[in-house]
Amino acid sequence: MAAFELTKEYLLAIEEAIENRNTEYLTAELEEHFPADIAAILYEVNGEQAHYLLQLLDTEKGAEVLSNIEKEDLKKFIKEQFTVEEISTYVNLFDSDDAVDLLNQLPIEFREKIIASLEDREQARFIIDLMHYPEDVAGGLMQKELVKVKMGQTVSECVEEIRDQAENVDKVYAVYVVDDHQILKGIVSLKQLVLARRNTRVENIFEEDIVYVDTTKSGDEVAQIMQKYDLEAIPVVNALGRLLGVIMIDDVIDFITEKAEDDIQKMAGITDDVEEDDSVWKLAKSRIPWLVIGVFGSLMAASVIHQFENILARISALAMFIPIMGSTGGNVGIQTSSLIVQSLSEKTPLEMSLGQRLVKVVQVALINGIIVGIVAGAYVYIIGEPDLFWVVFLSLISVVILASFMGTITPLVLEKFGVNPAIASGPFITTANDLIGIGTYFLIASSLLNLQ
Repeated sequence: MAAFELTKEYLLAIEEAIENRNTEYLTAELEEHFPADIAAILYEVNGEQAHYLLQLLDTEKGAEVLSNIEKEDLKKFIKEQFTVEEISTYVNLFDSDDAVDLLNQLPIEFREKIIASLEDREQARFIIDLMHYPEDVAGGLMQKELVKVKMGQTVSECVEEIRDQAENVDKVYAVYVVDDHQILKGIVSLKQLVLARRNTRVENIFEEDIVYVDTTKSGDEVAQIMQKYDLEAIPVVNALGRLLGVIMIDDVIDFITEKAEDDIQKMAGITDDVEEDDSVWKLAKSRIPWLVIGVFGSLMAASVIHQFENILARISALAMFIPIMGSTGGNVGIQTSSLIVQSLSEKTPLEMSLGQRLVKVVQVALINGIIVGIVAGAYVYIIGEPDLFWVVFLSLISVVILASFMGTITPLVLEKFGVNPAIASGPFITTANDLIGIGTYFLIASSLLNLQ
């Protein structure tokens, strides 16, 4: 089947068919698409239309479609259009982690009614267990559905156990081995089970060397571990070592993607989780805080310039280089802070100390400052202002060094106080370095040119 491409023409045809209640056409079209493709269609229609389309699908495929919807967008499809009974039907077929993502978007009263009405009581218990964990730790990322066997079982018994348990598990990468107290002991691959004799005990073929995480491990650390060991799934245990669930690679990818989008928005100075198709007011409101801070920063920069008004009056050519001081400082600060934020997200026991970081930052800044200083100084000669060469040259070197220092320190300080350091790469760094750049420029100019 060729990759699905949603075009405006196709979407118009779907909307027209919905309006005319052309179920024959819609059913035939939906049968041709994967759940992820149907989810893409649902994103483009309103809640009532989405509800109608989902009713045309069998419950199992409808559940797959809903599981492909971003959890923040689930409200749009279920909050006003679906009854408790309808949602319960889908939740019964969800993996427990996907069910929790869906229910967390609903009001508490609505959520409790759905859990109470679930036919699968084990699923209800799984959901209640998972709702105790924050969504950004291993306990919140895991699903309870997995396949496990006990050490004393034979391969034959193990295969029967797998058949019983696998009905509720979509993907089986391996079988986890536990003791009588549900303590995780190891793992046995499907290949080992197939090759072993029927009466062989699991304790004789399982691998004890297994990578796992506890429920409190952060999502970032889980992602790093899975990447490091090239894992498609990783078991989750509690403080006692009891096997509680498993995290699948697709859930980790979703977590990484969501976090990256959130960090990008924060770096750009957007405070809320917004998308392009959100309302005008929501988009405007999400940008206001940092824009206001930016305006205050610019006003402060204007105040700095005002303090040196007499200098500008005597040598007006100094005004030509004000923009380059601010922009260079802002760019250098963002470049440096981006590297620091990246290193903070990939912590290792061998990471550099603050002193080592600063020494390296100053060395890099000195090289960059000299290069941009020479380029700008050459321009000074070209326009016929040789007296300003050392002012511009030394100012740029100073600005690059100071901006690099700010770009290094700010993320580290924010992380120390429990604030997401990604926001350090946004307007805060740019605004601060505008002030530093302009102030440094005029101080050096007044000193070298003997202007007071």
